[in-house]
Amino acid sequence: MLARPNRLTRGADYKAVVRRGRRRAGTHTVTYVNRVVTDGPARFGFIVSRQVGGAVVRNTVRRRLKALCAESLPTLESGTDVVIRALPSAASASFDDLRAEVSRGLVRRTP
Repeated sequence: MLARPNRLTRGADYKAVVRRGRRRAGTHTVTYVNRVVTDGPARFGFIVSRQVGGAVVRNTVRRRLKALCAESLPTLESGTDVVIRALPSAASASFDDLRAEVSRGLVRRTP
């Protein structure tokens, strides 16, 4: 579970990451990573729409993504904001497939 300081909570923060962040598309997710100037902890946000499935399926996908991000938290630099948008195929993806995709999305790329 991600602690409160490691979560994006405001809509403006989500919007800033999606607009200014680097985008990495995969089969099951789209990951946006934005390096912020502050020295705060890395923060994560999740977008899981109704296209993914019903409430139970959406919450399952969100919980899986949160667990994977909690695993990768020590590897991220402080001040990094990440938004992960789940695509409809994430509902049927295995945990290992999601793990591989999230780790690929969080790998730092040089510009």
